[in-house]
Amino acid sequence: MNQMITTTYDVLGIGFGPSNLALAIALQEQGEQRGRPFNALFLDKQQDYRWHGNTLVAQSELQISFLKDLVTLRNPTSPYSFVNYLHSQGRLVDFINLGTFYPCRLEYNDYLRWVAGQFAEQCAYGQDVTRVEPVLGQRGVEVLKVFSRDAQGHERFRLARSVVVSTGGTPRIPAAFAHLRSDSRVFHHGQYLTRMAEQRCNQNQPMRIAVVGAGQSAAEAFIDLNDSYPSVQVDMILRAAVLKPADDSPFVNEIFSPSYTDLVFNQPEGEREKLINEYHNTNYSVVDLNLIERIYGILYRQKVANSQRHGFLCRRNIEGAMGDEQGITLALRDTATGEAENRRYDAVILATGYERKSHKALLAPLQEYLGDFNVDRNYRIMAGEQLKAAVFIQGFSQSSHGLSDTLLSVLPARAGEIANALAEFDQAPVGRTLRSLAMERS
Repeated sequence: MNQMITTTYDVLGIGFGPSNLALAIALQEQGEQRGRPFNALFLDKQQDYRWHGNTLVAQSELQISFLKDLVTLRNPTSPYSFVNYLHSQGRLVDFINLGTFYPCRLEYNDYLRWVAGQFAEQCAYGQDVTRVEPVLGQRGVEVLKVFSRDAQGHERFRLARSVVVSTGGTPRIPAAFAHLRSDSRVFHHGQYLTRMAEQRCNQNQPMRIAVVGAGQSAAEAFIDLNDSYPSVQVDMILRAAVLKPADDSPFVNEIFSPSYTDLVFNQPEGEREKLINEYHNTNYSVVDLNLIERIYGILYRQKVANSQRHGFLCRRNIEGAMGDEQGITLALRDTATGEAENRRYDAVILATGYERKSHKALLAPLQEYLGDFNVDRNYRIMAGEQLKAAVFIQGFSQSSHGLSDTLLSVLPARAGEIANALAEFDQAPVGRTLRSLAMERS
């Protein structure tokens, strides 16, 4: 009788977005340096590689320099750089002629797909990870069991000595819309392209659509609806009085450098919070200035033409939402005047951002070992002595590592730091825990 052999991976990554893709590169480099590759596998619930695929409208541009790609800031000679991607596609001179540091997101998605294709053997697509459980042995928990479910609903598990969770954000749904989650006429911006393809405006039928939010996503949705759907009337609804421009000036941009991560992490908790709040407008509820100017121009030309196709409803609280056969009715209140009104829409797009807590649900079976999910400088969750397997997280440490933690800016540095920590952990004698390793370095 043949006995089934279950592989125990050195590293099992949950999610294969930009963060874990950058880690795959760093692990490859680390393996070459030490003369022994990591036995690594990455699981992703998508059927193929897509980065924000449902939001890639033609007008969307990357908000950071192409030099902040997956690897250049750590290793400019890497074959996985954006520049090498352009060269391989025969577009390097053409991109130079554009005279920009900011590629469109469609191209950046293609760059990520190009890199991911070179790590295809290390990724299992169509695997929705459901939980991570401990495997208790004589010395404690040295191995973790990672469960996933495929598109047919079949569940399986894989074993790993270390896990890196990089599952990104989950759509934030305001309380007023919580009861409408199953209503197809109300959807988060993260579903934009799929849901818009189902709307009758694709047959040039008139529609009234509300875009709720005051950030980059809301602005991009407004412009795409204006440009791509001539039969659509859009109301942009926001609590703020104005659309605020993102501060991307040179000195402020230094807060997204890897060295600033050290500064934030080494501050007392109260000081960390002050630093994050001080620069909140670099990343949240802000819009690129060129998009603000475009929206203002669209609304101004309406005034010139004495046309009221679109509306800009600022200082509005949404106090309730109700769906019926005629549409979605929003109860709005002007926070300046107190005036209340109801407005009916055929669809509502929630450009209301994302929450960062999916890691806690996946790691819930390890809760007794992981405590409050606090991390060390190298993004390892500090664990009790019984948990000898390593658990890392990417994109969930803004409160300890700063605003750049959820952005693309620090991917190369963070991936290198995690890869170095994994190499050290992999070489550690049995019995040395994450906590003891951290204490030895401090």
